[in-house]
Amino acid sequence: VQLQASGGGLVQAGGSLRLSCAASEGTFSPYAMGWFRQAPGKEREFVAVISWNGGVRYYVDSAKGRFTISRDTAKNTVYLQMNSLKPEDTAVYYCAARRGGISRLTSQFGYWGQGTQVTVSS
Repeated sequence: VQLQASGGGLVQAGGSLRLSCAASEGTFSPYAMGWFRQAPGKEREFVAVISWNGGVRYYVDSAKGRFTISRDTAKNTVYLQMNSLKPEDTAVYYCAARRGGISRLTSQFGYWGQGTQVTVSS
């Protein structure tokens, strides 16, 4: 499956962004979808994941109450709505897919998008 992430940008602290990740047509449904991020000098870390049917969602603690992951099967797209952004959210955000159940582990995802930069100014 091929993934294309978009929606990043520069925003002030407290602002919002919505990231989108479009998947190849016809391949979206069986996959759990996740968002990860990587800040300069740091390892890639889990942000959020959603099950193939949208029924289960997990978030990193720092994102709970601020970020929402969702998916639109008809559009083969997964979203990450990010509100109340903080400077520490600054990173390159990646979407990823894995066939089967959800996971928080980077190593469990076999398909990755190219990343989109999110910069939050203080």
